[in-house]
Formats: sequence, C-alpha cells, structure tokens
Amino acid sequence: MRVVLQRVRHASVKIGGRLKSEIGPGLLILLGIEEADGPDDVNWLVKKCAAMRIFDDEAGVMNRSVLDIEGNALVVSQFTLMASTKKGNRPSYIRAAGHATAIPLYEAFCRELSAALGRPVGTGEFGADMQVELLNDGPVTICMDSKNRE
Repeated sequence: MRVVLQRVRHASVKIGGRLKSEIGPGLLILLGIEEADGPDDVNWLVKKCAAMRIFDDEAGVMNRSVLDIEGNALVVSQFTLMASTKKGNRPSYIRAAGHATAIPLYEAFCRELSAALGRPVGTGEFGADMQVELLNDGPVTICMDSKNRE
C-alpha cells in the first residue's frame, strides 16, 4: 500500500463537475492499493499518516502532526501509484489491486483514519474520474510504502 501525503491549506475533489469533498488545512492523501495489501498495511499507514510531524510549531519547525493541529484529511484512491515503469514508456498497473480487494481496504483506511483523527475524512469515489484541486503548503509531500517499513 502506498500513500502520497501532502500538507495542504485546502483541497477538494470534484466528480463530473460536482463537489464531492473539500477540506481546509490538513492532509491530502493519495492512496494506492495492491493485491498483496491487507489490514496490517492499513493500520500501519493510518498510524503513520495521523502522527507524521509535518506541520509547523510556534518556532516554524515541522514538529506537529495533523492530530496536533486538529487538521482535516481528504483520501483519494489512486491506482496509478502502483505503476511499474521499469520497461518501456507505458506504465504497467498489474500490481494494482482489483475492486474486490481495493474497495474494502480503501474504505477501511478511511474509517480508521477518521477514528484516529476523531473527525470525518473527506473522500473521493473509488474508480471515478476525479478532479483533485489542492494548495500544497510548503510544499510538503511525503511518499510512504507499507512494504518498506524498515
């Protein structure tokens, strides 16, 4: 399971021109899921995302988490994070999980993150053509893969 974690001033998702979700200051999380992923990957990444200290403290040092600032989160499924680009110029998505695996894990990630933050998280719509807008703050962008825990 992979995430691209972005510190944002605001972010939103539109589907077919209609606003699905929007947040103020917090995290935009792009989530990629592969067939080998399971509940342990969800748990590990939720804890890391909620506790990642990428927000400024009073001294301007990145020392606060989204929990500390009582920030928001928007989680968008993105199978393209699982792309393999080793051969040729057309990415292969063979590692990306199919709907039967990915949807329950995406929903579990959103539920667990909501519980960890103590507030609802914004979501996209799995499999939809989404337009994501954000104002990356910093910019701060962190990539994490649950298969690279050490």
